Amino acid sequence: MQLTGSEIVIECLKEQGVDTVFGYPGGAILNIYDALYQHKDEIRHVLTSHEQGASHAADGYARATGKVGVCLATSGPGATNLVTGIATAYMDSVPLVAITANVGKPLLGKDSFQEVDIAGIVMPITKHSYIVKDVNELAGALRKAFQIAKSHRPGPVLVDITKDATSAKAEYEYKKLEPIPRSVENIREEDIARALQMIRDSERPFIFVGGGATIAGAQDELKDFAHTIQAPVCDTLMGKGAFPGTDDLYTGMLGMHGTKASNLGVTESDLLIVVGSRFSDRVTGNTQNFAKNAKILQLDIDRAEVNKNVLVDASVIGDVKIILRKLNEKLEKQDHAQWLAQVKELKEKHPLRYDENQLTGPYIIEKLYELTKGDAIITTDVGQHQMWAAQFYQYPQPRRFLSSGGLGTMGYGLGAAIGAKMGMPEKTVVNIAGDGCFRMNMNELATAVRCGLPLVELVLNNHVLGMVRQWQTLFYQERYSHTILQDGVDFVKIAEAMGADGIRVTSKEEVVPALEKALKNPRPIVVDCQIDSDLKVFPMVPAGANIENAFDEEDL
Repeated sequence: MQLTGSEIVIECLKEQGVDTVFGYPGGAILNIYDALYQHKDEIRHVLTSHEQGASHAADGYARATGKVGVCLATSGPGATNLVTGIATAYMDSVPLVAITANVGKPLLGKDSFQEVDIAGIVMPITKHSYIVKDVNELAGALRKAFQIAKSHRPGPVLVDITKDATSAKAEYEYKKLEPIPRSVENIREEDIARALQMIRDSERPFIFVGGGATIAGAQDELKDFAHTIQAPVCDTLMGKGAFPGTDDLYTGMLGMHGTKASNLGVTESDLLIVVGSRFSDRVTGNTQNFAKNAKILQLDIDRAEVNKNVLVDASVIGDVKIILRKLNEKLEKQDHAQWLAQVKELKEKHPLRYDENQLTGPYIIEKLYELTKGDAIITTDVGQHQMWAAQFYQYPQPRRFLSSGGLGTMGYGLGAAIGAKMGMPEKTVVNIAGDGCFRMNMNELATAVRCGLPLVELVLNNHVLGMVRQWQTLFYQERYSHTILQDGVDFVKIAEAMGADGIRVTSKEEVVPALEKALKNPRPIVVDCQIDSDLKVFPMVPAGANIENAFDEEDL
């Protein structure tokens, strides 16, 4: 049947099972929005306050549900406002399709009003980018975009469509969605055999889990694997929940703000089994001395990650769920009681600590964990609060901790919380933010109100840019250059002005009643927690130092 390009866009979204999109209209994309209006009962559109909020919401939707997130924007500034969100998704391997509209084909390359080469701009931060100038190529490009976004190692894809292609007509024929097979073609039996031998030869194995385990849905295989080989488990920010944070084998996060038990344990291990992690510099510290006593076995879907940051002794390439399943089928139960006792001693000797005499971020997050019983979806912005959320909230399942790990995007959390709540409406969703981050995208509170989303914005308000100030205190002789935010902004009044509720917390005694109210609130609520400006995240490893040199307040 003959359809306009805009109608083809909608039909292709329906083919892919898309039920929610996030965006902001404008002149070049008006035809698509007009077609969307005709299908508003089939595809729900969330109008955000800013295009960056739309990209973060699509990202949060994708992380929470495992589906492809979709965002829409018009040409020029609308499209460029998506860039930070696209880069965030790219760094964390999040499946996202961004659909933008550009000026008509005759106007391209003439500095036309709101013209920009968005496909060229995002080329380094997408798996692929298209510009569609011919309506006859539109359906194929959209189908390919979704396939690329969710296959192999997921990531964002951008499809830019000229305005005349959205109004022109072409033949459209429905195409049934084909399931994407798991990536097994590169799993070699000789690599599996070598991995099995390394595991059997090891006396002090340690498992290090990254976001790839979550993406693969490998949580069951990973748990069986860890208990079969009797190895302790640590993780990255992106790997949170892929192995239960409540399991006795779990030692906490690894790296710059990881636990001493994880950092020292990995350093003392003789085999480090890396499951779906890319060896970020925030994890490894000094790469020359990372896991210096261990052989390293890397399991990853992306061959490009092998020997990129850290040289490994062996690798198995492919879907880590399938790799772990193959290993589990051939492994017998290992006995590493002495090693587990040694790691348990490290955990008991070096627990996470905080000042219990005042109101702190860790105390608030611990109480949040108790009240939600670990069953909430936690989104975060970036900074001290992000690290505390990773340290003091235990994640029993994957896709419950949504945070910008690779790019470190301040302002990510509230948009992501909106996307997560739209995708998982039955779940409690809490965004944990710092006051600096909340300022960046607080306008999305109006979006949450308009959509009637009962989500919690938990602001750990220390009136400074906390993580930067921590570095200034420790490494810059307390020269607090432009990190103090003492300017009288009242977040409770801002919440109320936007149609949300607000509550302020100034003491430990107020925390539980405030959180209980917030978690039962029928509409968005901001909980403004006033904490000290000089609270710090510990343990800490200085940039480029060895991870076993982690220090805390007692060491100082």
